[in-house]
Amino acid sequence: MSWTGFKKSLNRAGTTVLQKTGQIERTIDREFADEESKYRAFEKECQALQKDAKQYQDAMRSMTTTQARLAETIETFYGAADRSSDGAMASHAFKSAVEELDGGIQRELEGPYRTTIMEPLGKMNAYFPVVNEHITKRNKKLLDFDAARSKLRKVIEKPSEDPTKLPKAQQEHDDAKEVFELMNDQLISELPQLLDLRIPYFDPSFEAMIRMQCKFAEEGYEKMSAVQRYFPDNVRDDYAAGQLDAQVEAVLQEMRELSICGAN
Repeated sequence: MSWTGFKKSLNRAGTTVLQKTGQIERTIDREFADEESKYRAFEKECQALQKDAKQYQDAMRSMTTTQARLAETIETFYGAADRSSDGAMASHAFKSAVEELDGGIQRELEGPYRTTIMEPLGKMNAYFPVVNEHITKRNKKLLDFDAARSKLRKVIEKPSEDPTKLPKAQQEHDDAKEVFELMNDQLISELPQLLDLRIPYFDPSFEAMIRMQCKFAEEGYEKMSAVQRYFPDNVRDDYAAGQLDAQVEAVLQEMRELSICGAN
């Protein structure tokens, strides 16, 4: 930081302290405060959306990967019992189906998801530091304006014998006011425009997410439906009738009766 910049920082810090003690009047701009509040809410929502979108992507990848490991274990169970049984054939078909789903996620969905959702979110969030820098500069210029106004008021209320003090204070006041109002008006004008653009900007990403979810669900349904043909018809009928729970409970009871499972 240059010496001039250091002096300005000290002066602004002093102005802030004097405003807190009521010795310098603080400018309250309700219009800007309202627009900044809306902008801050939008900033927070976009950052949360980017984080959640990344977690969703990771969860989808984790789900299909874990499902593939489950299928591999299930196939091992059935294969160790009887490789020619309907259950073994179904477990093999299930393993093949989930492996295709896992590969499809990585091959067909991750690239488009990154391009249509993660990258647009990243680009939007990249604008916030730039906008925040303009807001910070605006706030600094506001402190300069408040300090210059206070200084001018003091010179007017207590005239100096030096005839140059009043014109100098007036010029500093006018310059500070002009710079502040220029930045303030720009932000009040452009912050609402930024928020208005969020819908047309995110519309394609939202549509892409829905389409990808539909594609994943449709492919999952198609592949899992193909696995069902390896089960006897009565299994599907028992499932629809809610009878499988009773069958599972019967097997659990047989396990409980085994001495190694704790039966007396």
